[in-house]
Amino acid sequence: MTYRVGPKGQVVLPKAIRERLGIEPGDEVTVDERGDDIVIRAVRQPVRLLGMLADLPGRGTEALLEERRRERGREDAKVRRLRS
Repeated sequence: MTYRVGPKGQVVLPKAIRERLGIEPGDEVTVDERGDDIVIRAVRQPVRLLGMLADLPGRGTEALLEERRRERGREDAKVRRLRS
């Protein structure tokens, strides 16, 4: 398949490819250069917490990230105290 690059440098992804890959309006893609080739990939959402911890209240990915932010704050405060 050959497609023409528009005046703004845009290329339309064919509908059949978008449907097959599940790419919808507003989705993000990455564009990489590989030698003389251009590779376009759909950006998938990050993997969320799976397995036995996924269903525990307050132990989801966001809770773990918040806990780490609090730990980092305590570590930073300790470093500031030691430097004073």
